[in-house]
Amino acid sequence: MSTAPRPDSLWADTAPDRASYAPLRGSVAVDVVVIGGGFTGVSAAYHLAASGASVALLEARTIGFGGSGRNVGLVNAGLWTPPDEVEEKLGKATGGRLNELLARGPSAVFELIEAHQIRCEATRQGTLHCAHSPLGLRDLENRFAQQEARGAPVRLLDAAETARRTGSASYCGALWDGRAGTIQPLAYVQGLARAAEAQGAQIFEETSALTMTETANGWTIRTAKGEIRATRLVQATNAYGTGAADDNAIIPAHFFQLATAPLPDDLRQTILSGGEGCWDTALIMSSFRLDQAGRMIFGALGNLDGFGGALHRGWATRKMTKLFPQLAGIPFEREWTGRIAMTGTHLPRIERRGRTGISIFGYSGRGISPGTLFGRTAAGWALGTGELPMPILDPRAEPYAAAKGLYYETGATLTHLTNGRF
Repeated sequence: MSTAPRPDSLWADTAPDRASYAPLRGSVAVDVVVIGGGFTGVSAAYHLAASGASVALLEARTIGFGGSGRNVGLVNAGLWTPPDEVEEKLGKATGGRLNELLARGPSAVFELIEAHQIRCEATRQGTLHCAHSPLGLRDLENRFAQQEARGAPVRLLDAAETARRTGSASYCGALWDGRAGTIQPLAYVQGLARAAEAQGAQIFEETSALTMTETANGWTIRTAKGEIRATRLVQATNAYGTGAADDNAIIPAHFFQLATAPLPDDLRQTILSGGEGCWDTALIMSSFRLDQAGRMIFGALGNLDGFGGALHRGWATRKMTKLFPQLAGIPFEREWTGRIAMTGTHLPRIERRGRTGISIFGYSGRGISPGTLFGRTAAGWALGTGELPMPILDPRAEPYAAAKGLYYETGATLTHLTNGRF
């Protein structure tokens, strides 16, 4: 049984029925090896096994230890990048196909949850993208027009309706997306891992890929106490690569979460009574939602473990009180930070690894739906039965990645030092 630490988050405490998987010992031969036990890797392993392929998944820590077990839990349709911009960057044909695929992302997630009865607090009441300023509202009007033109079930709400939905009078309006919802993210990825194992996938925790070598016969992945031989490789480490798998061309960024104790019933009735999850239009964005027990979960860009940690904490308390004066004096009881992988294009990226391997990364914090879908399409690619949603590109370095990551953290810290004072 695995004894590796789980992600230090509220989700680790509230995820039910967590399965544990032993480390790899000895030699295993499979059709496909998957490296990384987050949304993408577990989805790939599940869909490979469900299609009859033999698959082994290696996770350096525990399933969902990385960003999959530390995020907000918003199951959104699409990316941060608006669909028109996606098509400008990728071309009309490729961008259009990607937009169509991601529009169905929440349905794919909730269908898996239903099919396997995954207990993950699944709530499909939509999400609210809240305008923090008149400029933010104009951005939402543009996004609304793009989504409406594609037939999406979206509504643009005025300030009064937004206040009624959220319980906060701080927003100029909001964009409601009826396709979306919320989940307990760690419980989802762990539940999908159990479903993958039930289909025949072999899952190994506490097993880092120390070397990855491609030969004429496929891949040999060596670990501390064993090796995997496979015909094809799917790397799904995103922002949490270690050792041989630590070569994704990402801009490192962080997003933190804080959670209160469950709110009293009278307060719960005044905040997000419809069950939506929310985020705002600010450049240094923040998010808020209630979990099933009624805890307020508040998040924003920034690293609680970094140089700006104290400023982020102070800002979050002031910001929550500004949004919801009725919560004044209610403290946060839990906190955690996750790493997110960004790319220079703000789009996901698929890179080739040798002749018969790929690496998928760069969801910019939108990992639940896209990760599930990219994992499914990676399975089709590995089996030769389907196409990937984006071209496979040659590996390349992200220019000035460390400096860009520092820029994001410094920007978040300065914002929370200045604009966060109410």
